[in-house]
Amino acid sequence: MDGILILNKPKGFTSHDCVFKVRKILKTKKVGHTGTLDPEVTGVLPICIGKATKVVEFLTAEEKTYVAEVTIGTATTTEDQTGEIVEEKRVDNPIPKEKILSVLQQLKGEIEQTPPMYSAVKIKGKKLYEYAREGKVIDRPSRKVTIHDIFLTSDITHKEEKGQIRFSFQVNCSKGTYVRTLAVQIGELLGHPAHMSYLTRITSGNFTIDQAITLEQLSELTEQGAVEEHLLPMEDALSSLPKLEISDKVAEKVYNGAVLPYPDNINDTNEYFSVFHDNKCLAIYMKHPSKPGLMKPKKVFHG
Repeated sequence: MDGILILNKPKGFTSHDCVFKVRKILKTKKVGHTGTLDPEVTGVLPICIGKATKVVEFLTAEEKTYVAEVTIGTATTTEDQTGEIVEEKRVDNPIPKEKILSVLQQLKGEIEQTPPMYSAVKIKGKKLYEYAREGKVIDRPSRKVTIHDIFLTSDITHKEEKGQIRFSFQVNCSKGTYVRTLAVQIGELLGHPAHMSYLTRITSGNFTIDQAITLEQLSELTEQGAVEEHLLPMEDALSSLPKLEISDKVAEKVYNGAVLPYPDNINDTNEYFSVFHDNKCLAIYMKHPSKPGLMKPKKVFHG
């Protein structure tokens, strides 16, 4: 069984929990996920099965789209609803919609983010959340991410008794973007502490929530012997890469992992590109690091 399963990750499960469940349901070991979602986050989690596990690293680099809720007035240790409150500043008056829309626009484009302490980013060989659990806050370098689009998706709710404002937004962003940090940044621009109170992922690369199935549905499909009908071909995961069509003769060389002349029709600024023959992706190739004018295989799939 080979292909990509689009899972609708349930709340309370880690991404690894989902892989474990899929392995158990499908009775296969060759299963991998394409980028971690926090336990409280729901939505699109592409799961690679069989030969498709070879494309995991290319899927994690894709753009993602999320719908998030931000709560203005309270900051937490984790920047989301699971953490302890560390700062409160009542919002006693409604914030005008125009001001919120303006703040969202300010965050569009390339921005800098500092990874939250409760994250899996490694500093000196240790994950940040491990330092955080020890009660330590350490310096961590900021990094640039890209917000391709961001817009309001709900009414703005003023909870007067709590001194909070809540609203939802949709964001399409680059790999490595922390949406909970984005929620904090929205609060900063509005002059208040803030945290992310809800998050769901609705797209990952070309894959959408409409294609996603639940673990319960996967169990039912397994009983019916209909899982493979819901697996997407590995080629669907590679559509963002430049594509090179090759002849029968060259295909034989690709099967054997040969180093080949770099093609004229592929821009040499591209890190990777897919090599196709008869509508099948045979391999991912890359520019040779030490031999100008040549390309070498990064992954070979069929052969």
